[in-house]
Amino acid sequence: MKIIIEGAGQVGSHLAKMLSQEGSEITVIDNDPERIRGLMTTADVAAIQGPPSKVELLTEAGCSNADLFIAVNPTMNQSVNIVSALLAKKLGAKRVIARIDDESYLAPENKLLFKDMGMDMMFFPEKSASEEILDMLRHSAATDSMDFARGKLQLAVFKLDDDSPLLDMNVKEFAHAMKEKNADHDFRIVAIARGGKTIIPSFDTTFKAYDYLYIITVRDSMPGLVKFLGKDKIDVRRVMILGGSEIGQMVATRLVGQKLDDIKIIDIDAAKCRRLSEILPDEVSVVSGDVRNTDFLQEEDIRSYQAVLAVTGNDETNILTCVVAKKLGVPRVIAQVENLEYVRLAEEMGVDSVVNKKLVTASRIFKFTLSDKVRSVRYMSGTDAEVLEYTAAPGSKITKKTLRETDFPANAIIGGIIRGGESFIAVGHTQIEPYDRVAVFALPDAVKDVDKMFR
Repeated sequence: MKIIIEGAGQVGSHLAKMLSQEGSEITVIDNDPERIRGLMTTADVAAIQGPPSKVELLTEAGCSNADLFIAVNPTMNQSVNIVSALLAKKLGAKRVIARIDDESYLAPENKLLFKDMGMDMMFFPEKSASEEILDMLRHSAATDSMDFARGKLQLAVFKLDDDSPLLDMNVKEFAHAMKEKNADHDFRIVAIARGGKTIIPSFDTTFKAYDYLYIITVRDSMPGLVKFLGKDKIDVRRVMILGGSEIGQMVATRLVGQKLDDIKIIDIDAAKCRRLSEILPDEVSVVSGDVRNTDFLQEEDIRSYQAVLAVTGNDETNILTCVVAKKLGVPRVIAQVENLEYVRLAEEMGVDSVVNKKLVTASRIFKFTLSDKVRSVRYMSGTDAEVLEYTAAPGSKITKKTLRETDFPANAIIGGIIRGGESFIAVGHTQIEPYDRVAVFALPDAVKDVDKMFR
C-alpha cells in the first residue's frame, strides 16, 4: 500500500513508523527540516520537505497513485490539513484523512458537506482522547476496556497486584475456579501483558504479579468476573481534573451531563482559569494553582474525590501527580501520557489507566489500511497488539471450518462472536457464519494474515 503522510509531528511520526513496519510504502511531507531529519533516523520512509498544500509538491509525492493520504500537520492552522487532503483527493489519492482542531467540523451536517467534497474521514485527537477517558471512568474496575456491539461483548484489562489470589494459577485452573463460582460465566483470556511483552496464552500459562490480563466476556458475566478478581467498581461522583487543556475542558463539559456531585479543574495559569470560568458550564469549578504542590492538592480536598485525571501538557507532571493522588487515597487515577516510552513506566508506578493521543489516532487510521470487513480497530495501553472487530464475509476462509480446524495465525486469537442479538465466547468447536461480528486480538505480525481470513 502506498501511503503519504503530511506532517512529521508526534502523530505523523508515530504513524509513519507503525505503517512502515506493516510493509507499506510511506512518503512523509513536512515543511520543518528538523522534524524530517528526526523521522528519517528512526523510520524507513521517504521524505519531502516543503509546504504541504503546494500542488507541485503533492504531485511529486505521488498523490496520483496513493492508496491513502493522511494530513496530520501539527503546527499550522489545521485548515491546511483539510486543504491538502482535498487537493490530494483531486490529484488521485484513493482515500484521504485529515486531522482537525475544530469540533464543529464533526457535526453531522458538516461531515456530510466534507464527504461530498471528497473527504473520507476527519479526526480530532483531543476529542478521541477525551472519549477514552470518559470510557475509563465508566468501566472503573478495569485498567482499560472496549465494548463490541454496544457492550454485548466486553474486553477488559485487569492488573494482578502482588496479593492477587490468581498468582501462580494457570489459565485452565482459573477457568475451572470461575466455573465453580458461577456455572454460567462465559469468558476468555485473550492475552497477558508482562514486562513489556504480550503473550497469547495457552491453558498452562501461569499468572505472575503485575500481569495485565486481557479478558473478553459477555455483558452478563462481567460483574461476576470483576468480583472474582477482587476488583471494585468505583461509584465516581466527584472528579478532579489537573490541567485546563482541551482534553480537560472536553471531559469536564461531558461530565456535566452525568450530573455528578463535583467537577473541578485546576490549572497553574491564572489567566487561562479566568477564561475557563467564562466558557465552561457553571457546574464546573475552576481553581488556579500548581498541581505539583502536594500541600495545595490537599487544601483542595483531593482525598474526597473518587477520580483524578491528569491532563496537563507535561507527561512527568501527569504521572507524578497521579502517583501522589493514589498515595493520598484517590481510588481512580488516569494520566494523559504522550511519550510512548513513559506508558509502561506510568503503569509500573501505580497509575490506574493511561491515555495516549497517538495510540487513539493510530487505531482509527490503521483501519483504512485493512479490508472493508474491519468494523473497528483499537490499540490498548500496555500492549503492542491490536483489537479488531470483523464482519465475516460470505465465502471467506474463516467460515469454512470450525476454529479448531482452521489454520488461524498463531499470534492471534478470536475472543467472541456476535450473531444477531446473541453474543458468545469462541471455543474450538465454534463455526463462524457469514455476517457474524467477530472480536479478534492480534499481534502486529499477524494482522495482515487475519485480515485475509475474513475477506
